[in-house]
Amino acid sequence: MLQIKNVHASVEDKDILKGISLEVKAGEVHAIMGPNGSGKSTLASVIAGKEEFEVTKGNITFEGEDMIELDPEERAHKGVFLSFQYPVEIPGVSVTNFIKTAINETRKSKGLEDMPAGEMLKLIKEKADLLEIDRKFLSRSLNEGFSGGEKKRNEVFQMAMLEPKLAILDETDSGLDIDALKVVANGVNKLKSKDNAVVVITHYQRLLDYIVPDYVHVLMDGKIVKSGTKELAYQLEEKGYDWIKEEIEA
Repeated sequence: MLQIKNVHASVEDKDILKGISLEVKAGEVHAIMGPNGSGKSTLASVIAGKEEFEVTKGNITFEGEDMIELDPEERAHKGVFLSFQYPVEIPGVSVTNFIKTAINETRKSKGLEDMPAGEMLKLIKEKADLLEIDRKFLSRSLNEGFSGGEKKRNEVFQMAMLEPKLAILDETDSGLDIDALKVVANGVNKLKSKDNAVVVITHYQRLLDYIVPDYVHVLMDGKIVKSGTKELAYQLEEKGYDWIKEEIEA
């Protein structure tokens, strides 16, 4: 599904990613872990196509198609979803209207007409029930006055509605208490299938108790320095990142 080969990327002439290679297949969950400043969020942004990041070497393909020249909207229309670490507030635009617009823009990119209103409302009700979201929540302005947990739940709701092929969750657990974390993780787990894939970017092993990864990759100084199963996350929780540095230096 997603293939990243020897990707180098920079922002404002500062090298951040220094040769990332990664393959994500349909049905898989990959966790990216690493200390602050290691390049985790940059990797998410590069996959999603955020324009402030320049890919200077390597390539990214999604379902066999070169992604490097595609803008973020085109990538989104092809099924790439990025859950932001700090979602923006849009006063005056309700959660429901925002998601309607997003879905119909994606349909338009595929030559389809807008989803009929009745079908849209049925889908919204179905996904809101799946994620245990109160209907009043859907009429509120997007992210305005939302708690951290509400913002993250809204991101998962958007993901549920858009049904992306590849979902990238960039530090979805940051600032969440354990109850909010469980709600978000439960939503992600309900949306997983053999036809889609999830990349989870996190500092902490605790999220991986709820969204269990098939593979864990450790990113340090812009490179993947170690990969393994979910057991690797437990080792990181116990020993920190220094033991990997020592292993590399040895």
